[in-house]
Amino acid sequence: MPAQPTEATEQLRAARRFLVEHREDYAGARAGFRWPRPETFNWALEWFDVLATEHPDRPALTIVEEDGTVGSWTYAELSARSDQVAGWLQRIGVRRGDRVILALGNQVELWEVILACIKLGAVLIPASTLLAAADLRDRVERGRARFVVARSADTGKYADVGGDFVRVAVGDATPGWIRYADSLAAPADWTPDGVTRSTDTLLLYFTSGTTAVPKLVEHSHLSYPVGHLTTLYWVGLREGDVHLNISSPGWAKHAWSNVFAPWLAGATVFLYNYGRFDAPALLRVMQEHGVTTFCAPPTVWRMLIQADLSALRTPPRELVGAGEPLNPEVIEQVRAAWGLTIRDGFGQTETTLAVGNSPGQPVKPGSMGRPMPGFEVVLVDPATGGPAREGEICIDLADRPVSLLTGYHGDDERTAEAMSGGVYHTGDVGSVDDDGYISYVGRADDVFKASDYRISPFELESVLIEHEWVVEAAVVPSPDPLRLAVPKAYVVLAAGVQPGPETAAAIFAHSREHLAPYKRIRRLEFAELPKTISGKIRRVELRGREEEIHVDADARPDGEYREETPGR
Repeated sequence: MPAQPTEATEQLRAARRFLVEHREDYAGARAGFRWPRPETFNWALEWFDVLATEHPDRPALTIVEEDGTVGSWTYAELSARSDQVAGWLQRIGVRRGDRVILALGNQVELWEVILACIKLGAVLIPASTLLAAADLRDRVERGRARFVVARSADTGKYADVGGDFVRVAVGDATPGWIRYADSLAAPADWTPDGVTRSTDTLLLYFTSGTTAVPKLVEHSHLSYPVGHLTTLYWVGLREGDVHLNISSPGWAKHAWSNVFAPWLAGATVFLYNYGRFDAPALLRVMQEHGVTTFCAPPTVWRMLIQADLSALRTPPRELVGAGEPLNPEVIEQVRAAWGLTIRDGFGQTETTLAVGNSPGQPVKPGSMGRPMPGFEVVLVDPATGGPAREGEICIDLADRPVSLLTGYHGDDERTAEAMSGGVYHTGDVGSVDDDGYISYVGRADDVFKASDYRISPFELESVLIEHEWVVEAAVVPSPDPLRLAVPKAYVVLAAGVQPGPETAAAIFAHSREHLAPYKRIRRLEFAELPKTISGKIRRVELRGREEEIHVDADARPDGEYREETPGR
């Protein structure tokens, strides 16, 4: 039976319509937007299935493989198939509230299971296919998982993972694992067993762990499915768009822009699968398939500007970047090639897009933008707890945004700390100007002092990558007996550039030319940067290395270059 709109559907539709109508009217959107807050809501049943009824032939998902093979599924096809999968999962024991680890690549089965689990009221624990056995063990234990859905190729990782959980393999038959392919023979009809409360848990996300062990972030059937209205607004998504977001399954950004935001808009989720990043190939696929909106993390943008951007003759209408702040140099090079501005944005696993440069607004170099509709953002002085021009980026809880996490699962103390003082503490530091634009300074854990001056790693890294030889950089404090610490850069060089004293001297000279004396890079190493599986730089690892190798104040490790300019 075709899905019919409910009151919750209409509330969400009205909110979406308002944001679309005000897509370039930031002040109007901020003043008039109100979050839908239905008491009961199941996004897969009351939104996705309704779209499938209204636009049955519209592509919902398109996946292009590296060999050029294309798979495409309409809203109607995914709606019907997810009903079938929901019924099959129910028959193998999945019940409302059960935790399901989902560890698949960018393949249609991933979206089938996501929709099916939402329909069932099961709790999804997304996991990357790159996780090691120890990570998986942590997810099973702390997540109290009852089911695991994984690729057949990855089932060996679970051999030493204990626990009483049902194993489902997608792909070849695997001993001890239920074949997902059996779901194809299941009855097509399925009926929900009851209503879904908006406060019911939908997602448990393990954070990427850039500074500590992963936290377990809990989201409800309201916070991500409805909360990503702000992500839709920031990207500028419209019905019928073809949206490409480069992100790996298992991380929150994948749900942001490969599930909720584009399907809230009634757009097509577009994926390009590749083994190794190839900028020319990506640009060719974008041209061939008419990508209209494009989101990529800074790492990808930095690699793209090394390629010939003119190869993409018809650039997407909207360009955005998230995950880490975008360096101004990257934005300028893309603008020069395409005549378009990449719009930066800020959010976390714990929330949806909270600060951003929305379509049609002036973009200030180096700024993440302004608070999104439905968010009141304040900068808090860590010492006084009062407002500040530079301080921790916090979200006011007086009118709590729908999109904020329920809490850190199983950790009431951490939840209380994060929500203390009437605000949600992001742990990120920013500065705000007279127009309300917020610029990123760094993670509170990453900002450091050198000679009693406060240093923002991001600011120094942005200057470094302006040099044509530098692709990526990470700046951390290096212990120094006189200054307590000095800025040290770990640098990834462009293809064909050789590391050595002459290269280091050129980068030091660039630092002297563009940075105030107290901010200059004093030490440098050429090295690959340690990153989380989701691609974020683990500066905490580099800081730890510096503390180890500089226990002896006079130590000078092999491969470390130093700025020896007089008058420092």
